Amino acid sequence: MLPFIVSNYLAGNCLSKFQILAYHKEESYDEAATNDLKSAYKSVITAIGEDPEREGLQKTPERMAKAMQFITKGYEMDAAAILNSAKFHESYNEMVLVKNIELYSLCEHHLLPFFGKAHIAYIPNGVITGLSKLARVVDCFSRRLQVQERLTHEILDVIQETLNPHGVGVVIEAQHLCMMMRGVQKQNSVTTTSAFSGEFMKNETRSEFLKLISADLS
Repeated sequence: MLPFIVSNYLAGNCLSKFQILAYHKEESYDEAATNDLKSAYKSVITAIGEDPEREGLQKTPERMAKAMQFITKGYEMDAAAILNSAKFHESYNEMVLVKNIELYSLCEHHLLPFFGKAHIAYIPNGVITGLSKLARVVDCFSRRLQVQERLTHEILDVIQETLNPHGVGVVIEAQHLCMMMRGVQKQNSVTTTSAFSGEFMKNETRSEFLKLISADLS
């Protein structure tokens, strides 16, 4: 009988603590920017003929204000600093490839998302960087108002300038909601962009890179 009493006491005690605790989400946003964006989104909702005071929309301007700050947080990131934070001297001089890096960005022409994956390779010249840093570089530039063509070259340029490798190759494949939801409305279209430097300008190296990103090695 005692174990039953003890277990019930513990359960009741835990329940009371659970009831006392309220859900609290830790977030940090610029207050001035949040207020400006809230006002702007409230005006947008009104302009399209909706009622921003309707129950389902009352908190939408604030949610969108915070979402936009998160989506564009790349403006606060320094890609060169990211790479420099994990540079190591190594004699390895073969291709280093990280493929299928997820990316999400906003088309600067319509402020609609485009999303896909990036493939990045470089040939070290005595220096390597942490593999996760390449993915962070993608986030740094994609979390801004972008066009895919510029995004591709920005990733390549910062790797080339910061690591000084023998060469860099970048390929991005993405789908653009500005083509899927509006305009031509082509839901199955995929846009591919590429940029190469150094050794990747040679057909042999570039072909190896393109073959590796299309291969299923699992």
